[in-house]
Amino acid sequence: MSNYSIKTVSENYKMTAFGVTLEDYNDWAGNAAKTAARKAEITENGKLAELLALADGQEYQINYVLDGKAWRGFGVMGEFDVEGSVVLDFLAGDYIVVSGTGTDQDRLADEITGKVFGSILQEITDYKYVGPGNSTFVKSAENGDFYGEMWLRAKKIDR
Repeated sequence: MSNYSIKTVSENYKMTAFGVTLEDYNDWAGNAAKTAARKAEITENGKLAELLALADGQEYQINYVLDGKAWRGFGVMGEFDVEGSVVLDFLAGDYIVVSGTGTDQDRLADEITGKVFGSILQEITDYKYVGPGNSTFVKSAENGDFYGEMWLRAKKIDR
């Protein structure tokens, strides 16, 4: 069984982000390319740095259902008015929290996401992921590696 915990968030919160709509969720290569292009764009034009400066400096990779379509982006915790960004609502409640470590900061969020959707969610029998989104952060660990967590809103399954 993979490591996960259940943490309760007591109040609704918002995240502000830049992202892309994924027209075909099963087009893994195309979606990765679209997401990488958007990340490069907001890095080069300074929009991501602007958001990070307004917030606490922690960047999140966010998956969300926006207007009924899959959406992926990069942003921060909190509500900010930055041109071209969207503000996403995350609801209070229980969250499945999956952590991981690695040596490659840029790949760790994707590795955790792959584990969550590839096996961990199927292993968890007392909670189910209910969305509408999830977020992952990666930060430097003390030993030079990187530490990350993915948070997914979930509901306890009554048995």
